[in-house]
Order: sequence, then structure tokens, then C-alpha cells
Amino acid sequence: MSSPLPVRPRWPMSPSVRRSVLTAHIVASVGLLGDSAGFLAVAVRAATTDDPALAASSYELLEMFSIVFGIPLSMISLATGLALGFGTKWGVLRHRWVTAKLLLVLSVILVGAFVIGPSLSLMQDGSGGRETTLIIAPAYQVTALMLATGLSVFKPGGRRSRARSRSRSRRAPASAA
Repeated sequence: MSSPLPVRPRWPMSPSVRRSVLTAHIVASVGLLGDSAGFLAVAVRAATTDDPALAASSYELLEMFSIVFGIPLSMISLATGLALGFGTKWGVLRHRWVTAKLLLVLSVILVGAFVIGPSLSLMQDGSGGRETTLIIAPAYQVTALMLATGLSVFKPGGRRSRARSRSRSRRAPASAA
């Protein structure tokens, strides 16, 4: 019975570098999840208050959440995830769960840039009408980041490579002796 060749990372990492990058990835990813959850909580409060001063302050706070935490943490999470993909056996596009995580993090970044950012700007300049968007978008981000976390733990779906299915089809069936 032949086994598939071992997978070699594109840019192998020493164990200490891999653990350091993995730690940075986990910290940034969990921090991003916390930032998104906090953003959602403040957005709900801003949308449900009758106090215009509290709403205005909340939208200023949300902008700070995005600039101080959301943008840097999402970029660190993406960069360290890619580094781990290129530097370990998991690869970036080799396994379905890794590809799904990449797409989820990219979607979180895009929702932040193209939905939350413009909506928050409209709320701050007094245009209004984006309260629901500023609740749904971070709720999506929290959901996507929780799903990415679950994918990291369970690693479902196997490999995306055709080589694996070809190696299975070439194996001889077990004899019934």
C-alpha cells in the first residue's frame, strides 16, 4: 500500500518561528472576534437609544474600534494565516478548511471596508438611516469569525488536491484472506 508523498511547505519554518507565528495568529484572530462583538454591542446601543448625544458618541467610538483594533487585527490575522499556510504542511489552498478560513477572513475585511466603513461615515455626518446595516454587518463578522475558529478546531473536509483521490484509486483493494 503506497502512501502519498509527504507535503513540504513552500517556506518551511523552524518550530519556534511556527509557534510564534501561530501565537500571533491566534491572538489577532481572537482579538478581531472580540472587537467585532464589541462593535456589534455598541452599534445595537447606538441604534436603540433616544439620546442623540449618546448615539453620536457611540458612532465615534465605533470608528475608533475600527481604526485601532479592527483594521490592524484583521491584517495581522490575514498575514499570519498566510504565513502559516506557506510555512506549514497545511498550505493555503491545499485543504478545504484552510481555504474556507481564508475566504471568511477576506469577507470580514471586505465587509468592514465596503459596508461598515461607508455606513459609519454616513451616520457620523448626520445622514442616518444605516443603523440596521451597522448591526447586520458586524453580526455577520462575528458569525464568520466564529465559524473560522470552529474550522481551526475541527479541520473538516479533507484535502482539495486531486492527487489524494488518484492515490486512493490506485491502491489495491484489501484481500479477504
